[in-house]
Amino acid sequence: MRMTAVVRSAKRAPFLQVVKSAVATIGAWLLAGWLVPGPLPVFAAIAALLVVQPSVNQSLAKALERSVGVIVGVVIAMLLSLLLGQQSWVVLLAIVVAMLVAWAFRASPGTGNQVAISAMLVLALGSSSPQYAVDRIVETLIGAVIGIIVNVLIVPPVLVAPARRDVGLLARELAASLDRLAAALPATSSREQLHGLMVEARLLRPMKDAADASLAAGDESLTLNPRRSAHRDELRDLRALLERLTPVVTQVIGMTRAYSDHYDDGLSSEPTVRAIAEQLRRAAHDVRLAAQLGRAADVGDETSEIPALTAPLQVKPPASTHWILIGSLLEDLRRIHDELIAPV
Repeated sequence: MRMTAVVRSAKRAPFLQVVKSAVATIGAWLLAGWLVPGPLPVFAAIAALLVVQPSVNQSLAKALERSVGVIVGVVIAMLLSLLLGQQSWVVLLAIVVAMLVAWAFRASPGTGNQVAISAMLVLALGSSSPQYAVDRIVETLIGAVIGIIVNVLIVPPVLVAPARRDVGLLARELAASLDRLAAALPATSSREQLHGLMVEARLLRPMKDAADASLAAGDESLTLNPRRSAHRDELRDLRALLERLTPVVTQVIGMTRAYSDHYDDGLSSEPTVRAIAEQLRRAAHDVRLAAQLGRAADVGDETSEIPALTAPLQVKPPASTHWILIGSLLEDLRRIHDELIAPV
C-alpha cells in the first residue's frame, strides 16, 4: 500500500463542499456563542463540520448520529463526574464505559465513537454541573441544524450526471463488444486474439457495477433534496436502461467465453455463424438506440431510430463438431433479442 493513498483521495472534493463546511462551521460558532454563553462553542462547530455531507440525506443521518452520540456521551460523563469526582483517571473510565454502552446497544461505529469522544471532551474541558451538560447538548443540536440548513440552501448536490455518464459508457462498451464478436465470428483468430476478445468482454462486469453504484449515489443525492423533482424521471429512466442492459452484459460475456473455448478454424465457414454475426451487429445498433432513448450519455455512433434486431434468423444444420457452440450462441442471441425488443 502506498502511503499517499492512505492520506490522499483519488480525486479532490468539490470546492463548493469546502465552502459549505466553512459557512456552516462559522454560522454554528456564532449562533451557539450568542445563544449559549460560556465556553467556546466547540461542540457546535464540530457538529456543523461533520454534518455537511455530499447529500442532504447523508447530512440528516450524520446529524442524528452526532446528536445521539453527544447526548449519551455527555450524560455518561456527567454521571461519572458526580459519582467519582474530577480525577484524571475518571476520563479514561468514561471512555471505556462509553464504548461498552455503545457496544451493548449495538450502536453504529460512528455513533459509538461519538459517545466516547463526547464523554472524554466533557470531562477534559468542562465541569460536572448539569447545566454544563445541557449547554453542550444544545450546542451540538445547534451545529447539526445549521449544517443541515446550509446543505439544503447552498446548491444541494445532485449526482445524476455521473450516473448518466457511467450508464452511457457501459452501453457504448457493450455495443462495441457485440461488434467485436460479430467481426470475429466469420474470421479466423489466433489464441492471442481470442484472449484479447475475452479480456475486453470481462471489462463489462466492472463497468456495470460502476454504473449501478453511480445510480445508487444518484438516488441517495435526491433523497430529501428540494431539487429532486427536476431529476427524478431521468434517474428512473437510467435505472430502467441499466436493468435492460444487465442481462445483455451476461449474455455477451457468455457468448464470448463459448466462442473462445470452442473455437476452431472451420467455424468461420458455417453459414449460420455469418448470420449470427449479422444479428450481433444489429444488436449493437439496438443497444445504442436503447441508450439514446434511455437518456444515457452520447454513445458515439449515429444510430437509426428504428430497431434493427427484427428479422428472423434462418438456421441451417451446422457441422457435427460445431452444433454445441452454435446452439449456445443462438440461445444467448435469443435472450439478447428478448431484452432489446422488450417495451421500455
